[in-house]
Amino acid sequence: MHRTEGEGKVTGRLAFTEDLRVAGLTHAKLVTSFVASGVIRSVGTEAAAGMPGVLAVLTAADLGLQDDGPDEPLARSRVFHVGQPVAAVVAETPESAADAAAAVDVEYDPLPAAVELERALDAGAPRVLPESLKASDEASAHGGDSVSAENEASLHGAETGTEEPEATPAGNVTSRVHLRRGQVDQALAEAAAVVGGRYAVARVHQGFLEPHVVTAEAGRDGSVTVWSPTQGIGAVRDAVAGALGLRHSEVRLVTLPVGGGLGGKIVLLEPLVAHLARAVQRPVRLSLTRNEEFLIGRPAPAAELSMELGADAEGNLTALRGQVAFDNGSGGGWHAGIACELLASTYRVPNFSIEGSEVATNKLPASSYRAPGAPQAYFALESCVDELARKLSIDPLELRLRNASREGDPRGSGSPWPRIGLVECLEAARRHPAYVAPREDNEGVGVAAGSWIGGYGPAAAACRLEPDGRLSLHLGSVDISGSDTGFAVLAAEVFGIAPEGVRVVHGDTATAPAAPMAAGSSTTYSVGPAVIQAALEVRREVLDIASTHLEAAVEDLELQDGEVRVKGAPFRKVSLVEIAHAADSGQTGRGPVHALGRVAVNASAPMFTVHVARVRVDDHTGALRVTRYAAIHDIGHALHTPDVVGQIHGGIVQGLGRALGEEIAYDQDGQLRTGSFTDYYLPAIDTVPLEIDVELVEVPSEQGPKGARGIGEPPVVPVLAAVGNAIRDVTGQRLTSAPFELQVVTPAAAPSNGYLE
Repeated sequence: MHRTEGEGKVTGRLAFTEDLRVAGLTHAKLVTSFVASGVIRSVGTEAAAGMPGVLAVLTAADLGLQDDGPDEPLARSRVFHVGQPVAAVVAETPESAADAAAAVDVEYDPLPAAVELERALDAGAPRVLPESLKASDEASAHGGDSVSAENEASLHGAETGTEEPEATPAGNVTSRVHLRRGQVDQALAEAAAVVGGRYAVARVHQGFLEPHVVTAEAGRDGSVTVWSPTQGIGAVRDAVAGALGLRHSEVRLVTLPVGGGLGGKIVLLEPLVAHLARAVQRPVRLSLTRNEEFLIGRPAPAAELSMELGADAEGNLTALRGQVAFDNGSGGGWHAGIACELLASTYRVPNFSIEGSEVATNKLPASSYRAPGAPQAYFALESCVDELARKLSIDPLELRLRNASREGDPRGSGSPWPRIGLVECLEAARRHPAYVAPREDNEGVGVAAGSWIGGYGPAAAACRLEPDGRLSLHLGSVDISGSDTGFAVLAAEVFGIAPEGVRVVHGDTATAPAAPMAAGSSTTYSVGPAVIQAALEVRREVLDIASTHLEAAVEDLELQDGEVRVKGAPFRKVSLVEIAHAADSGQTGRGPVHALGRVAVNASAPMFTVHVARVRVDDHTGALRVTRYAAIHDIGHALHTPDVVGQIHGGIVQGLGRALGEEIAYDQDGQLRTGSFTDYYLPAIDTVPLEIDVELVEVPSEQGPKGARGIGEPPVVPVLAAVGNAIRDVTGQRLTSAPFELQVVTPAAAPSNGYLE
């Protein structure tokens, strides 16, 4: 079927938050810090307050905010990064608000800043965050505050093992995790082959089309209504209620279509806009410009990783030692636990020691971006596996197959893998034309594996038969990737009608059924079983009503083409429209046909993938082009294949962006140097390979709907490593920093392939 929201998007009829019309709407503009670290000496608001159309110029003191920290709605006495909001102007028009914001005069006493990861880890580095800083709202929504990264990992399905014993890590390290098993030093010393390296992955932005935009209105009874394109309906409600001191029932969150999220639209501006609406007693909208998005939004963290990987002469992995450090900006961070778990769990390695650190720097706090922590981990791991295969003269896929984790093998945390499809994906890649076809001139082939543990959570779904014979499916999940279409297909298949006969509707926090956050590839996996339950119950009610009407046993009935018929006697039938009318009018004595499905999925369904990249390099200029790409994914069961393939294509292109140019850059003073799409590279059509082959492997999960697994995160995970391994294959250069930059050497100094090793 077509995407349920597709027509509205391509015709422009779909209403986004910016399109929302609210009577008496006012507009907000933020005044942001221009220093990376400092004390706020004064905020001069008088000139701005007297400008035409200005309703209020508000500071933290005006809103009654008592705490300092980068996640507070407005800075009170300290700033921790360039771009941190210090004051807000509310005016009748966006233009008036912008003019007044420019007139607000803020004076700072600058403090020493630790902008880069290396500087922040120095013994004498200035401390970025105060020791008393509480966890950020967004980190808490993910369960990833600085006290325990295990909660965040649990949301995404990972188990992080044991943390370092120190309760409060020193300096700018906000938390640590350490996974270990066996005797690593001895195993590395005895290994027949050892490879290693230091790897770096840049900070990147999600690059969504729609910048952050929030509208809020305060009710006369003290309640607040918020309209937001959020991925986390419950997280926003909880954050707004906590910020304003309200009961959860006093906050109504209305979700609107998300114009791209990718983890970047959980909780950010909603508490502040709710504060502003209550302060001026008018509806307020805050829309970020693209430059403000780069200054205020929450990007993916940068990371640095060190790896050593050892194997015996037959290619059996024996030891892995790694250190992972995430540059989270001025936030607590929570990625290290996920990254360490993936590093320790993908292959059978009897001895490992992997340490992960979350590090604070004086930059914009980082948070979620598609598969948080996984692309960084697999870039290092799969680069090392590729080097080990070369050193041992073993086919790269054969080495991976020999060591791939299987069902029952222990993960890094010690818990066993459930049923997984890594081996099946590797075997499919080994015979794929993208891998086995002869190389052309100046062309290399790279392969890499990747995985995502997977999130999950309790969910509910409501289903009812409408008077026109269609099904209404009421969900609390947020559709950011076509999940509604998959649910419509699922309900239609279970109930027995065409997918076009299912209408998906969403409610606000006052009416919507429970659902997990649209993050961690959890939506389809968690909500799907509830959809099945609800649709099956409606089907049962329909057949019971039809059984009475047709005077036939339920097992002798079939549902087809919008009618219930007696098998073998199709002239004996009753339409769904007639059944709905009879139920709604009370003729059946049962009431309307309406059912609720409720589930509590209690374990993750890990997702594995293997990617093959073909890269051609110009040996005169160093220009490279990905000429062909193949992605083999274990999807468990594809509910709607076109959407699955689309997700995979999107993830690959995002991964190519990280490989070929995406990077948020700062100077030594913490000033942003990539504050627009003019300066920040995004992949364009000339970056995308002409051929992207997708092959779906179906190893059913134990709890997913019809065995389905998630697909949101995995497609982006192996791209960096696959492209890097292809570059290594054609040039001899092992690139260890992303985005990649090739070095062209003079012919006299070059080996036969035109490049230095």
